[in-house]
Amino acid sequence: MNKLVLFDFDGTLADTAPDLGAAANTLRTRRGLPELPLDVYRHYASHGARGLIKKSLDMSPDHPEYEAARDEFLTEYEQNMTQRTTLFPGIKELLAGLQENGYTWGIVTNKAEYLAMPLVVHLGLYRHCAITVGGDTTPHPKPHPAPLLHAAEKTGFAPKDAIYIGDDQRDIVAGRAAGMATVVAAYGYCGEETAVQSWQATAIAEQPNHVFDLIEGWARA
Repeated sequence: MNKLVLFDFDGTLADTAPDLGAAANTLRTRRGLPELPLDVYRHYASHGARGLIKKSLDMSPDHPEYEAARDEFLTEYEQNMTQRTTLFPGIKELLAGLQENGYTWGIVTNKAEYLAMPLVVHLGLYRHCAITVGGDTTPHPKPHPAPLLHAAEKTGFAPKDAIYIGDDQRDIVAGRAAGMATVVAAYGYCGEETAVQSWQATAIAEQPNHVFDLIEGWARA
């Protein structure tokens, strides 16, 4: 099937929340605060350092100590980001199915390249991943469509022949703006209370093992 399938990373392909939460907790313990349960960070894991620092230290970007805390968080995360991170159950089989059926697949994440690339290698995704686009690969991260359009151009596909799967509303906004079909990874970090139906995606996947059939339905429509 000559189609391009693009995935968000955190909360879509990989469960990175435990390592992100551990780094956020380190900021707390260094300041004499008790650790929070790692599960409380899951909803913030797709929001990057800003969301995790807000949850951890209740610190927004306008706080005078925010930039130092952000640098501290990113350093701590980079040093320990492969300790607990795994692919979501069913993702390995999903990617194998795409490969076997002739799809081209890649990753478009807002994670900076220096963090994304080592994780793609660590999880064994680099062998068949056609492209990895980080949050700093193009001048604009998601929800801007530039990263998705870059991935399509570099892999030789028209946007209409591509589909993007992600667990955050900005993923769907970016995919729609790029002229691609979209799927919400509702099993990710968007949270059960989030009204994902309002995002106007092409489809919603409640579990990773639903994604392949949704892709097939789109590709054969």
